[in-house]
Amino acid sequence: MPTAVLALGVFAAIRVAGAVVLALAAWWAGRSPVRVLGHSWDSVWYLAIARHGYGRTQIWPVTGLVQSDYAFFPLYPALVRLAGGGEWGGLFVSWTAAAVAAVGVYRVGELVAGRRVALLLVALWAVVPHAVVLTLAYTEPLLVALAAWSLYALLRERWLLAASLALVAGLTRPTGIAVAAAVSVTALHALLVRRSRAPAVWAAGLLAPAGWVAYVVAVGAARSDVTGYFAVQRQWGSRFDGGGATLSKVWEVLGGGPVALATAVSALLLGTALLLAVLLFTDRTPPLPLPLLVYTAVLLVIAVGGAGYFESKPRFLLPAFPLLLPLAAVMARARPRSAVVVTAGLAGLGYAYGVYLLVFAKMPL
Repeated sequence: MPTAVLALGVFAAIRVAGAVVLALAAWWAGRSPVRVLGHSWDSVWYLAIARHGYGRTQIWPVTGLVQSDYAFFPLYPALVRLAGGGEWGGLFVSWTAAAVAAVGVYRVGELVAGRRVALLLVALWAVVPHAVVLTLAYTEPLLVALAAWSLYALLRERWLLAASLALVAGLTRPTGIAVAAAVSVTALHALLVRRSRAPAVWAAGLLAPAGWVAYVVAVGAARSDVTGYFAVQRQWGSRFDGGGATLSKVWEVLGGGPVALATAVSALLLGTALLLAVLLFTDRTPPLPLPLLVYTAVLLVIAVGGAGYFESKPRFLLPAFPLLLPLAAVMARARPRSAVVVTAGLAGLGYAYGVYLLVFAKMPL
C-alpha cells in the first residue's frame, strides 16, 4: 500500500470517528447532528453567502459590533453553491478538501523529513484539539489543501503551479496571505541569493498574492473606501495590535481568575504552538526549507499579533501544520506502540474538547 494512501486512511479514520462522536453527542443533547456539523457559527455566514451572495450586515446593539459578510472571502461559498448549497453542500466541500489536505500535508512532510515522520505529522494534525474544524463546514480544510500543495510545488520548484495555488488560497480566508508570502519570499530569495533569472520565478513572486489583493480591492470598491476590507474587520473586533490583546488574555488566564475552559485551553494551545515554533525555527541539519518557515511565521504573527476573539486563535493556527514537525520527529524515534498510544490519547482529548465546544458550551470557533 502506498504510504500516502495509508496517511489518508489514518486521517480519515481519526476524523470520521471524531465526526461520529460529535454527531452522537449532538443527538443525545437533542440537537441535529447535521446542523451542528454544517451550520455552526461562521458556517452560517458562508451558507448565507452561497445562497444569496454578499450584502448581509448584522448589528449587535449591546456590544456595538457591526458585522458585515464582506469579512468572509469568496472561494468557499462559491464552491458550496456549486455543490448544491445547504449544510450538506458545505460539508461535502470541507470533507473533500480535508482529504486533499491530508495527502498534501503528508507529501510535504515526506519531502522534508521522510515517510515515517510524514505519516505521524498527518496523524498529529488530525488529532489536535481544534481539528474538529476539519469536519465542520468551515474554510480551514480548503485553505490547508491549497497551502500544502502550493508548498509542495514550491519545494519542487514548480513555480507557476505554486503561485497559482497561492493565488486561489488568497481567495479562501485572510490567512491565505501566508501562502502567498511563502511563494513570494522564496522567489525573492531565488532571484537575489541564487541569482535565478528564470521568468517563472519573477511571475510566481508577482502572481502569488494576486487573489488576496483582488478581494481586498474588491471590498474597497464595493464600500467606496480603499481601506474598506480592514474597516470591516475592525467592525468585527479584529485588528492587528502586535500581540497586546493576546498577552493580556494570557496574563488573565495565568492570574488564576475565573475564565472559561475554552479560554484556558486556548492559552495553553497558544503557548504550546510558540514552544513548537521555537523548536521549528532552531537551526537544524539540514535546515527546514525557507517556504515552510515563512508560511508558518506569517500564520504565527497573524494569530498572536491579532486582537479579536481569543478562543479562535488555535483555529487560526490549524493550517500551520509544519509546527507539528518537531513532535512528529520525536514520535518517529519512539516505538510504534508508543506513537499509537500517544495519538489515540490525543484523539480522545480532541474529541471531548470538540463536543464541549460545539454541543455543551456552544462556544464559537
